[in-house]
Amino acid sequence: MDGAHSGGTNRRGGQADPLRAELERRLQLLADHGQRADPKDITAAVESIMATVEGDLSAVNLKLYAEIEALGRYIESAKAEIAEVRPDEIRDQHLPTATDELEAIVGATEQATNQILEAVESIEEVAGEVDEAKSEKITGAVTQVYEACNFQDITGQRITKVVTALQEIERKVDALLAAFGEEMARNQIKRRQAEAASKDDEKSLMNGPASPNEAVSQEDIDALLASFD
Repeated sequence: MDGAHSGGTNRRGGQADPLRAELERRLQLLADHGQRADPKDITAAVESIMATVEGDLSAVNLKLYAEIEALGRYIESAKAEIAEVRPDEIRDQHLPTATDELEAIVGATEQATNQILEAVESIEEVAGEVDEAKSEKITGAVTQVYEACNFQDITGQRITKVVTALQEIERKVDALLAAFGEEMARNQIKRRQAEAASKDDEKSLMNGPASPNEAVSQEDIDALLASFD
């Protein structure tokens, strides 16, 4: 009895050690990738390890099996939830719109600043045609305007930083879309189908009441009622 029990223990222990070693090896490979780890690789590692689990398992191994299986379900659930956020719209619509608006702001402020500077130059020319006291006042005011126009350079630099940040976000979203491409495609198909159905409903409502030729006449109604007599 003791020998059989010892043999069973050794068999389970011998099976657990390779399983644990394989799990540690695969998880270490994924950890080495850091944030670049592909969820598909994690799922594949989980499925591969699960496939090696055969025979009589100890309570520890059963718990490990359950946790790995739960991890796989969590990954799939996370992928579905991220797909529902529609990051493709963030990349294709929101980010380009924000970038375009910021660039338009830079262009508009630059144009306005140039117009202000041209007007100030005209004022400087007039300053030479008045007496010295007034000329000094005009020159002082013109200098203040020149200094204030530095805002264009400052705002332009800050907006450029924001645009750079948006471009970095766009790259991150691209990586996200690459990782969850299948879910994105499925959701896009569903959205298009829903939009098409919505347009069909709107078209039906916009058709309005039936034309005189298609509408039911009073004679048809009277004939129908008479058929019940």
